[in-house]
Amino acid sequence: MKPFKTIFSRYEKKYVLTGRQYVQLMQCIGSRLQDDEYGKSTVCNIYFDTPDYRLIRASIEKPVFKEKLRMRVYNIPCADSTAFVEIKRKYKGIVYKRRVSMRYADAVAWLCRGQQPPFDAQIPQEIEYCRTCYGTLQPKVSLFYDRIAFIGKEDENLRVTFDSNIRYRDTRLDLSLGDGGCTRIDDGNIVMEIKCEHAFPLWLSEALSSLSIFPATFSKYGIAYQQMTEQKAAKAALEIA
Repeated sequence: MKPFKTIFSRYEKKYVLTGRQYVQLMQCIGSRLQDDEYGKSTVCNIYFDTPDYRLIRASIEKPVFKEKLRMRVYNIPCADSTAFVEIKRKYKGIVYKRRVSMRYADAVAWLCRGQQPPFDAQIPQEIEYCRTCYGTLQPKVSLFYDRIAFIGKEDENLRVTFDSNIRYRDTRLDLSLGDGGCTRIDDGNIVMEIKCEHAFPLWLSEALSSLSIFPATFSKYGIAYQQMTEQKAAKAALEIA
């Protein structure tokens, strides 16, 4: 596995595809892509937020600037699995990430149990500052999805991912417990993300246009939060009744 980037900025666009659109698009662009180093995997995340979900509530309002803190692993982890802890910020359409890797057990001890960061460096210090400037951020939602990831054959900075079977839970947030007990939120569709440092290559833009595939808003954590809010409201209404 090649060394991963710890700091980067790029444009990211999301699209919601039907199964048929996915097949048609891959027929058009598949020869231009090659497998990413992770290929097919189950992406497992924990999102951190304030007790009143301040970060995701702000994000849903589509501000000029927003940020999230999350922990990510690829496939169901054990204690020694590699975890990525990252701050993801978006400003005027550009996504900026600052991330660091460590053992999953160390990341859990730090972010979920309040221990000190496992090592002292610039990015962990920035993450720690992010945690404390909002109070102390807590694990709020576990999100899982099955991903197929590609990079461009001519430009490895072009990354195209397809996420399906998107699901979440707001209890038993430890990712090592597996992905059972989750609620699915993608309605059978496939969420495509295109990530690049500059403009899309012409062949990709032409393929998207020819198939009438247009950018869409789809926040996995945002939809999970909205569903949780609706469920709590419905439960409260039943209790009052």
